[in-house]
Amino acid sequence: MIEEALARLVGRFNQKVDASPKLQEELSGLDKTIAVHLTDGPTYAADLRQAHLVNLRPEATPKADLTITTDSETFTRLVAKEMGPMKALALRKLVLEGSLEDKLTLRKLL
Repeated sequence: MIEEALARLVGRFNQKVDASPKLQEELSGLDKTIAVHLTDGPTYAADLRQAHLVNLRPEATPKADLTITTDSETFTRLVAKEMGPMKALALRKLVLEGSLEDKLTLRKLL
């Protein structure tokens, strides 16, 4: 179920990029690794390359540029847009680790 939610999120993000030349320009040149650590499950990683998320894999990656830590329920609600990232942060159900620039890039993902 989580892998399906991640795949939907990646697909939705890539479609959004394809439809927006401004977003393509903003993300071009970025080469980042994003990890999603589920406190009650596995860790996944994906790479942001050429303005697209690629190489989604179940893997703990110690050198991620941005790590998203949450539980499975909150992650599923975030992907389904039933909860916004700001609310999840305020409720301490979401933790972001990375540079401010990388955290701001996340807003485009969720």
